Amino acid sequence: MSIKEGRTLLHNPRCSKCRIAMAMMEESGVEFTAREYLLEPLTREELDELHELLGSPPIDWIRTGEVEWGEANLGPGSSDDEILQAIAKAPRLLQRPILISGGSARVGRPPELLREMLEG
Repeated sequence: MSIKEGRTLLHNPRCSKCRIAMAMMEESGVEFTAREYLLEPLTREELDELHELLGSPPIDWIRTGEVEWGEANLGPGSSDDEILQAIAKAPRLLQRPILISGGSARVGRPPELLREMLEG
């Protein structure tokens, strides 16, 4: 199944921004799937789809402060492919939360950015 189908919140329950996003989703009453991306990592194919849906380069939605960033020898000049490969190997690098809905996706930092997608 493609991540483009339905409404999915990619989240980490240990993250305060993700908990806020989850509460917003639940309060909105819209149907959605919550996917803990650390327990169920996105495949490389799904990351390619996410790249398309977000419409921005992966460098914009990777967590550069994680140890895995340095371990992967990534930097500002890294290619999209290198970054997506690193996220596939180390899901902690994926920025969070991310809402996928209606053929688009948005990083919820801050979580209020997701509200527009819920109202649309």
